[in-house]
Amino acid sequence: MKAETQESRYGTAASRWAGVGPYYAMFPVSFATAAVKEHTKPGDCVFDPFAGRATSLFAAASEGRIGLGIEINPVGWVYGKAKLQTAEREHVEERIRWLGTSAKNYRAAAKELPQFFHSCFCADVQEFLLAARGLLNWRRTKADWTTMALLMIDLHGKRESALSNQMRQTKAMSPQYAIGWWKGRDLSPPERDPVEFMLKKVKWRFAKGRLDSGSGHIYLGDCQIILSRWENQPPETKAKLLLTSPPYHGVTNYFYDQWLRLWLLGGPEKPQSPGDACKRKFENKQHYVGMLRHVFAKSKSLLKRNAVVHVRTDARQFTREATIEALELAFPRKKLRSEKHSLPDFTQTSLFDSELETKGEIDFVMW
Repeated sequence: MKAETQESRYGTAASRWAGVGPYYAMFPVSFATAAVKEHTKPGDCVFDPFAGRATSLFAAASEGRIGLGIEINPVGWVYGKAKLQTAEREHVEERIRWLGTSAKNYRAAAKELPQFFHSCFCADVQEFLLAARGLLNWRRTKADWTTMALLMIDLHGKRESALSNQMRQTKAMSPQYAIGWWKGRDLSPPERDPVEFMLKKVKWRFAKGRLDSGSGHIYLGDCQIILSRWENQPPETKAKLLLTSPPYHGVTNYFYDQWLRLWLLGGPEKPQSPGDACKRKFENKQHYVGMLRHVFAKSKSLLKRNAVVHVRTDARQFTREATIEALELAFPRKKLRSEKHSLPDFTQTSLFDSELETKGEIDFVMW
């Protein structure tokens, strides 16, 4: 019965690729797909300035629309690129075998890694990860960003099904906390053949094919900066729907929480909070309000006159009021309706703020 349920749930290429990869505050694919179908027609463009792992863009592309988005975090961007422009299976498998062959060249470097990595990964995995970190050109090459995305999914997670010692899949804990937690429970990193492990993951992911419609584009960078550039030279296609979920005020720091995946992409060997305010936790209310105002105002030039604006955010008073204000300033002639939702029984985001769990989320729709 469980196998039949899995087959039913993941019976298409879109369903197998939609969930790539683990990330906080991602709205459900079903929500994005419903919004795309309700407010657009095939061939229309859907824009998301806070693309995350590109759920809205993937929903648009899988329904015959054009997805256009911006994401500041390289982890989310790689996930999005892999879903929207997916390499062929054989090219990904070639990359994995190549990394396996190249891994021996990183044996000395693996021995020099901080203690966290020795407690988290077996020696073979450490060498394989260093090879991927050093050799994959994930910014430029389709095979490489697809390979990197699939590798990041199970970089850490449940000990029995990931490359790592026991850890949350959505968040990498701080090194000292993780080491102490593992030591207290006498947990050692699982022995893995990384090539064999990854080839099995690739086989399942590609079993129903891939989307790769070529109708989705995600840009890496701060949407405030990119939108300011586009003001003078916007993309040729204007959007019929702005569908997005801005980062919630004071909830989580995506860069700190994703430090281990960012390390795999070339980042530092321990978690750090970037100096850029847009790469932190959005605790400063004045900055948060200014960010929302700027993004929605600059997005206006990318939208058709009759475009629909659909924004999901959390329903706490400050976030709700800041979002309404920013939307009404940007789109003064559009009507606004709201619809409140309770959070599902459990969400990763609710771990960070008990008030968020009780207040739930809210949708703002303007037309």
